Amino acid sequence: MTNKAIKANVKGRIQGVGYRASTHQKATRLGIKGYIKSTSGNELEVVAEGAEQKLEELIKFLEEGPNKAEVEEFSYEWIEPKEEFIRFAIKYQV
Repeated sequence: MTNKAIKANVKGRIQGVGYRASTHQKATRLGIKGYIKSTSGNELEVVAEGAEQKLEELIKFLEEGPNKAEVEEFSYEWIEPKEEFIRFAIKYQV
């Protein structure tokens, strides 16, 4: 079974509502590898690799977010998997 990969961008009220943590939990449960990180105050980037069906489940989750999140813009594209991730991580700005 070959892995697929996506790169997604999420904008909206997504800081301080557990968006990154809940995405991390969901991706880990689905067996997806990759990362989520903030790119600005109200924008996140997600790169995820895994089985296509599992990625589609993650995409649905990203569009909604956790209960208190307000996703205003969501986009994603299918990309070439790099097969370099060992788990799903939350990347923090240094």
